Amino acid sequence: MNFRFNNEVAIPLGDIVLKGELSIPLSAEAIVIFSHTSGNGRNSARNKMVATYLHQHHIGTLLFDLLTTEEELQYQTRFDVAMLTQRLYGTTRWLQKQPTAKSCSLGFFAASTGAASALKASLRLPEIEAVVCRGGRPDLAMQDLPKVKAPVLLIVGSYDTDVLALNRNAYNMLTCRRRLDIVENATHLFEEDGKMEIVEKLACKWFEQHLLMADHHVHKSSL
Repeated sequence: MNFRFNNEVAIPLGDIVLKGELSIPLSAEAIVIFSHTSGNGRNSARNKMVATYLHQHHIGTLLFDLLTTEEELQYQTRFDVAMLTQRLYGTTRWLQKQPTAKSCSLGFFAASTGAASALKASLRLPEIEAVVCRGGRPDLAMQDLPKVKAPVLLIVGSYDTDVLALNRNAYNMLTCRRRLDIVENATHLFEEDGKMEIVEKLACKWFEQHLLMADHHVHKSSL
């Protein structure tokens, strides 16, 4: 596959620098920013699977570490949704300034507590036109859910019972275009044979519908 940009990047945010990988296929008209914590950063095998699938469908990706190496060792930082939201917001603004990303529509792909930060950040970023949460914790952004405008897809494994219950409640709180897809016989990390492939396809279809369609700026104009 040919890329117009495919390299590691350094994202300066205040007094820290976050490491990332920006990959934009030559034909890409959209970029998906990954919002993950707790071992789900830019080197996550699951993230790379999803990113590769998106590349094959002409969608760019930015995989980056929301937390520094030191912060990863501190359990409480993984649940500091306000900090994670601010970093995701700052990273998105950084990406928008990159010449290679110009004119691309933007979406979020999130997991775990990254889901809450993605939903909250989307309130400050009307440029975000689609959000996908895989096994996420949208409940950590419960008060903000009715205000979310971007279309939201929630993907949860049927065996991930506690998280599924939280996502059902979040789905009912959302007033935007939304969907809850339950992957049968899958646990929290979708480690069972063929389950991540299902996640890839569901996420990609959602992004294709909302980032690549001709009228993908409709929801933004109504804000």
